[in-house]
Amino acid sequence: MTEEEFKQFFNRNFDGLRNYLYYRSGDKELASDIVQDTFIKLWEKQINDEGKKTVGLAYKIANDLFLNKHQRSALEANYLNSLEFEFTNTTPEKEMQYKELKEKYELTLADLGEKQRVVFLMSRLDGLKYTEIAERLGISVKAVEKRMKGALGTFRAAMTALFYLFYLSTMAENIFSFMNNSKSNV
Repeated sequence: MTEEEFKQFFNRNFDGLRNYLYYRSGDKELASDIVQDTFIKLWEKQINDEGKKTVGLAYKIANDLFLNKHQRSALEANYLNSLEFEFTNTTPEKEMQYKELKEKYELTLADLGEKQRVVFLMSRLDGLKYTEIAERLGISVKAVEKRMKGALGTFRAAMTALFYLFYLSTMAENIFSFMNNSKSNV
C-alpha cells in the first residue's frame, strides 16, 4: 500500500473502527489510541489494500489490541489487589509507612513502559518463567530479560529513597526507645 492509499484507507476506516471500540470500551480516548495503534501495525506490515479483507484485518487487529489492553488492566488490578497484607501488632506509623510504600509501588508500576510492565506482571503475578513469557509474547528470552532488568531497575531507583527514609525513621525510633529505657533504669 502506498502512502496515499494508506491515507485514503485511514480516512475511510478510522471513524468506524473508533466507534466500534468506543462501544466496546465506553472510553473514547482509549478507542482512539487503539485505532492509531491498529493503523501503525497495518502500516508496518505493508499490507496491500484488498477492500473488505483489509478492513476485516483492521477490525481483527483492533479487537486483539483492545482485548490485550483489557486483559492487562485486569491483570494489573488483580495484582494490586493481591498486595493487601494483614497487620498485626503494628503501630499507626508502620501502617502509614506501608501505605506510602504501596502508593509508591503503584505509581512506579504505572510509570513503567507498557512492555516492561507486562513482563513484570507476568513474572511476578502469574509466576511465569522467562521462557513462558517469551513464548506468550512472541519475543526472545533475551528481550524478556532486558525488559525485566529495566523494570527492576526502575523499582530499585524509586524505592531506594523511600526505604532509606524508613530506615532513618526506624533508627530514630530505636534510639529514642533506647534513651527512654536508659533513663528509666537510672
